Amino acid sequence: MENHPNHMENIPRLNRIAGQIEGIKKMIQDGRYCPEIISQLRAVRSAVKAVESNILQKHLQQCVAQSFASGEDRDKKIAELKMLFDKFDD
Repeated sequence: MENHPNHMENIPRLNRIAGQIEGIKKMIQDGRYCPEIISQLRAVRSAVKAVESNILQKHLQQCVAQSFASGEDRDKKIAELKMLFDKFDD
């Protein structure tokens, strides 16, 4: 069984993102100006990308680096990353 890294350090940031989402919902309900809402949505997108980057970095440093001890595992991890990036290419 594969050991997965701990990502608990991202929980406070995710909680802030959840709060931002609630704030955006309130802005919409209150009929706030569109550019203000869009600005907050962009801030949420940036925050989510930062969490994604943290998790990717840990995955590369731990999971992928460990897989290089075995050629078969290495090839699987490389294929996994390629599929992930192909799927979410933005």
